[in-house]
Amino acid sequence: MNAIVIAMMANLYAEPNRHAELVDEILYGMPVQIIEELENDWLYVRTAYRYEGYCQRKHVLFDDAITNAWIQKAQHVIGQRFADVLQEPKIQSTKIITLVKGSILYNVDSDTTSNTPWTAVQLATGEIGYLRSQWLHPKIAEHTFEEHAFRENVVQTALSYIATPYRWGGKSPLGIDCSGLCSMAYLLNGVIIFRDARIVEGFPIKEITIDRMQKGDLLFFPGHVALYLGQTLYVHASLGGNEVNVNSLDEQHPLYRQDLATTITAIGSLF
Repeated sequence: MNAIVIAMMANLYAEPNRHAELVDEILYGMPVQIIEELENDWLYVRTAYRYEGYCQRKHVLFDDAITNAWIQKAQHVIGQRFADVLQEPKIQSTKIITLVKGSILYNVDSDTTSNTPWTAVQLATGEIGYLRSQWLHPKIAEHTFEEHAFRENVVQTALSYIATPYRWGGKSPLGIDCSGLCSMAYLLNGVIIFRDARIVEGFPIKEITIDRMQKGDLLFFPGHVALYLGQTLYVHASLGGNEVNVNSLDEQHPLYRQDLATTITAIGSLF
């Protein structure tokens, strides 16, 4: 059975317990596959990027037909760090829900060419709301990008999370971890990679030699992953640094981190 996340974020836990380890956050509008229904309103689910865990039933909408239709028509994402969906197209209107960067919506006005400050959007529940037009962007289709543009865009996307607090299992501007940052940087540019700090067969990231590394490629360390910016710099959600920041592989650079620069285990690239 398929379902859609209808909470701002559905927490994905390692066990069916709110005190268990948080392994991921599934953002609003993202589809999930229900693998098992448990007692006490818990579900064991699999995401579109093949991550599995337990989430609360109240955070998803069950319906295969609605989910399949949603996947086809909901082709826009929130580009702003946070965005309120309002009942009317005016700032004084009542908020329906607050969504975070990467959340998926159906743009009701997607066929219009008018340059208006507000856009009508449909939520997964069918409710219509309004959003600032500049905060809504079309999803980038996979394999429609050119290499140079992709590398530049994925770097800029990752940098848009600068100073976001570190959150284990996080994947939003409220808090993000190392693999959450890298996977969202790729996802928002049309590519699904494994949401973990390792290269996994069946996903598009392949190991390359360090001499071939370019901006947008991934640096893997023991239990950690970062995104290379070029010129020895990389951006990452640093547990030690408490937030998303930039460091360097060059020992002469003021942002050098020896603990990471000397423990690279692999370089991963889409190209």
